[in-house]
Amino acid sequence: MVRFSATSIFLLASSAAAFSSSPNGLTSYRIPAHSSQSSTSLSMALTLYGSQGSRSPLVNWAANELNLSVEAGDLSKNPHPFGQIPCLTDDNGVLVFESGAILTYLQSKAANKGIHDDKKMAEVSSWISWANASLDPICFLETPDGKVYDTGLKNQNKRIQRLDDMLSKSPFLVDGEFSLADVAVASYLLYVIQFFPDVDLHSKWPNIVRYMKECAGREGYGKAFGERVQGYCVARLGEMESGAGKEKKLFGMF
Repeated sequence: MVRFSATSIFLLASSAAAFSSSPNGLTSYRIPAHSSQSSTSLSMALTLYGSQGSRSPLVNWAANELNLSVEAGDLSKNPHPFGQIPCLTDDNGVLVFESGAILTYLQSKAANKGIHDDKKMAEVSSWISWANASLDPICFLETPDGKVYDTGLKNQNKRIQRLDDMLSKSPFLVDGEFSLADVAVASYLLYVIQFFPDVDLHSKWPNIVRYMKECAGREGYGKAFGERVQGYCVARLGEMESGAGKEKKLFGMF
């Protein structure tokens, strides 16, 4: 049985992007929210401490979708109380850590600018929490000591079936429009096919596969996770839909 630590699950994706070394030997990166700056950008003060091999890219994806400009922080100065990543800072001493909390904070910045109303804010925040509290443990099964050894998506699951039913009636999770709810949920689902490439989701949940492919094809996802990861995900999901290519492995890792 192949075992991966929770950290190594995400570190395997590091080959998809360029890296630079920080003074403490860790890896820092810079992925702009957009290739060009826009006058509609909501903030110029956001600083993200993370690495491409962590959950940080899903924060970049969220920023891309909200047209938020995010600067890369120096990991030797990471203010996270436990030295972990991702971690976000903003004006007025704001410090946010844990990927779900960061997405919720970015969502609140958009809401404060009138992009989303209270109802949508509540729905999006609920989905972000669900992704971290309920979807993550389904996607990544862990041993008692916290090592990921498999994915629960190889088997039938009532919650995932309910998600598939919902997506049969709507292209996205909130009001039929793409939102940070989809960033949170799709990120975990897309991580699964990267690190368990033999999993076949289409036979059980065709609407989820359609949804994953739609999300992975977005420009914001490609900018955040890299063209190589994006290309793999879109191609692999297309193979699931056609029933072909089950033997293919991501980057030849498995």
